[in-house]
Amino acid sequence: MSATFEFAGEPIEARQGQTIAGALLAAGRVSWRTAAGAERGVFCGIGVCHDCVVTVNGASGVRACLRTASDGDVVLPEER
Repeated sequence: MSATFEFAGEPIEARQGQTIAGALLAAGRVSWRTAAGAERGVFCGIGVCHDCVVTVNGASGVRACLRTASDGDVVLPEER
């Protein structure tokens, strides 16, 4: 079973139980946020560093490395 979510207008496929960060990495994206002018993506992968935060379904500050991708999610990059 898989899920498809939208990231910045692009459909991204995720395997069942896969995190948003894992699906983005599998789709070839290594960064999806900008902080202080620098691109960010996964750094620690365990929810400690906050480098991977995204907006999911209107909720900002979601750690992509911890949030399981769900079918129909709308994910947007964040700039801090």
